[in-house]
Amino acid sequence: MTQTSNRLFDEFARLMNDAAGMASGVRREFDTLVRHQADRVLRDLDLVRREEFEAVKEMARLAREENEALQARIAALEAKAGANAWPPATIPGGPDQPAPGPGIPPRI
Repeated sequence: MTQTSNRLFDEFARLMNDAAGMASGVRREFDTLVRHQADRVLRDLDLVRREEFEAVKEMARLAREENEALQARIAALEAKAGANAWPPATIPGGPDQPAPGPGIPPRI
């Protein structure tokens, strides 16, 4: 009887081992199916990946810095141009200015 029971246990162990292997295969197939479905849904939602988001975020930061530098440069140029602006803020020969010098006709 020990031979029969050992054989029965061996068959049962082999059956359980096969069932575990099959369950593992079904699990892998299920995981793959769920992963593909999730990828398809995310693609349909038109979401961006983290790497793309970080790249665009970095581009926006650099553009902001460049914009600020250009604004400062424009302000400096406008200040410099304001000092050398023509026509000047006061007109020669105006009420608060002396008469024009030689070669400049008087205002009428």
